[in-house]
Amino acid sequence: MTREIPWRRPIASLTYLLSSHVWRQDHNGFSHQDPGFIDHVMNKKAEVIRVYLPPDANTLLSTVDHCLRSRHYVNVIVAGKQPSLDYLSMDDAIVHCTRGIGIWEWASNDQGVDPDVVLGCAGDIPTLETLAAAAILREHLPELKVRVVNVVDLMRLQPASEHPHGLSDKVYDSLFTTDKPVVFAYHGYPWLIHRLTYRRNGHDHLHVRGYKEEGTTTTPFDMVMLNDLDRFHLVMDVIDRVPGLSSKAAHLRQQMVDTRIRCRAWTREYGEDNPDVRAWTWPF
Repeated sequence: MTREIPWRRPIASLTYLLSSHVWRQDHNGFSHQDPGFIDHVMNKKAEVIRVYLPPDANTLLSTVDHCLRSRHYVNVIVAGKQPSLDYLSMDDAIVHCTRGIGIWEWASNDQGVDPDVVLGCAGDIPTLETLAAAAILREHLPELKVRVVNVVDLMRLQPASEHPHGLSDKVYDSLFTTDKPVVFAYHGYPWLIHRLTYRRNGHDHLHVRGYKEEGTTTTPFDMVMLNDLDRFHLVMDVIDRVPGLSSKAAHLRQQMVDTRIRCRAWTREYGEDNPDVRAWTWPF
């Protein structure tokens, strides 16, 4: 309201930094398992609300710098407090956060051609699992053209007519295509992504993985497995949805099922995640 009163000075934004989130339940248990705050905030006025999901430390620094300089907004930043991989240099992080959404060319192999599948991600843990899935696909199905799209500014998914940060249909279509399968890994409840994109071209091809009220005090990777957000499930989603791939990649799909079973068995025997999962880094 102060923006409508000419004599009022600009008010610093209210910024929430949510660092104890649903995907790390080593000690907290069910008390921290509710990412619905994002859904609640999204119901408020588009002129005021901003939601950011930086995927690593450098994008977090850029996001916080922007939010602390802003005025008249309610900013929500969701980023875990546990050690994690860095994907972008500081300069690249600033560019990526300024765009709010973008293709990660270094993680994709569709340069110059149409992708066979788009892997979308929003959030630090979904981004990790998406990159791990992309690496598996590139290793075992090198002919498959995979595009990785990371979302920092959740508002970018909305049409420009609905939010000041929204993308035009033309730009959205250029990122996600209009007819290719999109497997989207999201930090919170999956239906929010559908809510933001239901008017978009190709929405029928969008499949969202996210939190679905499964979990307990357990290991990090077991949490994503319980909610089917793990890298192996994302690979299976791709195999099931890319036309002509289900029979060709049947062996890989079965391998993903078996590896998932072994990872769960390891967690229950040793009380920690499989070393291959804990030590994973981008291999290309």
